[in-house]
Amino acid sequence: MTAERIKGGGCGGQCTEGLGFDFTMAFQPIVDVGGGQPWAHEALVRGLDGQGAGWVLGQVTEANRYAFDQACRVKAIELAASLGLGQQPDTRLSINFLPNAVYQPEACIRATLAAAKRTGFPPERIIFEVTENERVVDGAHLKSIFTEYKRQGFHTAIDDFGSGYSGLNLLAEFQPDIIKLDMELTRSIDTDRARRSIVSAILTVCRDLGITPVAEGIETPGEAKALRDLGITLMQGYLFARPAVETLVAPTMDFAPAMA
Repeated sequence: MTAERIKGGGCGGQCTEGLGFDFTMAFQPIVDVGGGQPWAHEALVRGLDGQGAGWVLGQVTEANRYAFDQACRVKAIELAASLGLGQQPDTRLSINFLPNAVYQPEACIRATLAAAKRTGFPPERIIFEVTENERVVDGAHLKSIFTEYKRQGFHTAIDDFGSGYSGLNLLAEFQPDIIKLDMELTRSIDTDRARRSIVSAILTVCRDLGITPVAEGIETPGEAKALRDLGITLMQGYLFARPAVETLVAPTMDFAPAMA
């Protein structure tokens, strides 16, 4: 599918009206290294002419933040459905959202639910990620968002865990279904004793709270093996696949025998 065909996100152009720019999505798999299959695909914003996420996010202002957040959800769901993700058993769609753009969780989720219903995408296979680097103005508000999303059957995740403003304090307030360990914690973890110790401690917290860990930014077989030895089986990074615009890519697992 080309960028021209999905211009407007399949919502008649209305979901990007008022933004002053348009965008599309790239997808990167989160891999279950135990079976070598995608566990989820994360939707990542891209410009129609190949611009990266930084360019797209640079167009977001206070005036269009809400419209952009809504457009991202709709476009991610409609494009993922058109690529057949909804028909892949046990494979999820992960969407980033801006908590400061959500004025009322019940109201702001309506477009998401409508897009899922319209495309036949199972809502229970949608994950909403909030990055720890997103400075949350109101922690109680974020907690209410997560609570409502769980009530609606969605899964919740904290992205870039370990790199942002709150760290473990965030988990003391509310417990998401998933945390994604930032690449600053996983980089060279196979040769860094301190990082292994920190990640091991976080995994103990995850087990106690029933949270699923995902390791981000994995680039080498050594990193993947060290994380697998610590008990992490869900990973994301260039070692497996780079993000691909409007495409669901199969992960590369040629290194897998070295992890055994």
